Amino acid sequence: MRILQRRLIALAAALTLLPLAAQAQQAAASVAAPSSTSASTVPGAGRDMQRVDQANRVLKEIMMAPDSGIPQSLMQDAHAIAVIPGVIKAGFILGGRYGEGLVAIKTPQGTWSNPAFVSITGASLGFQAGVSSTDIILVFRSERGVDRLVHGEFTLGADLGVAAGPVGRYANASTNGELSAEIYSYSRSRGLFAGVALDGARIGIDDSADQRVYGKDITARRIFEGQVNQVPQPVVDFRDRLEEYTQK
Repeated sequence: MRILQRRLIALAAALTLLPLAAQAQQAAASVAAPSSTSASTVPGAGRDMQRVDQANRVLKEIMMAPDSGIPQSLMQDAHAIAVIPGVIKAGFILGGRYGEGLVAIKTPQGTWSNPAFVSITGASLGFQAGVSSTDIILVFRSERGVDRLVHGEFTLGADLGVAAGPVGRYANASTNGELSAEIYSYSRSRGLFAGVALDGARIGIDDSADQRVYGKDITARRIFEGQVNQVPQPVVDFRDRLEEYTQK
């Protein structure tokens, strides 16, 4: 019983400290590579824009990899794409993860919406030890996944099926009919982490960040439907980059 209590306390501490670790990582990145945008007068918006810059970088670097990028056909048929840079995962037997990123959806006109801000959290149990920082891209293959995201957070692998995506520009050229998962995940890890964890991750809209960047009372639905007036240039760049990488 005492061992279980100590592990639960450790897990609670990890989940509490993970957001702070993610913020510290973003702050360090902003010192090394200042944001390309002018800082907003809204408290916290500067860090949000740093998140946009990092998402732009991750999307570009992963898609430019010649032999290990996301298949073009998978990107072209996506209903939504989420980019979550620097997801922090830490633990020893018990652990947790935390990250912040962006998600954009394919509009009925076939173009990409402005992105909404999202966060990802989770606890894990399994053979694991250490700390890692992982860039994650999620490719949504169904409208149901988009609906679940707009209406609230959901658990990957439980509420919606998730699978490791095929790698390589033409990896799924002849197997499109077999790609049945609702979401395909791609990751790029750095740091130290070992083992396999039995866990799901919850992903949901970050309403506070949306309102800091786009304005008061702005919701994810309004962002996806184009009902926003102030759109910072790095956000436009993210949308344009998606257009470039998903052209048929």
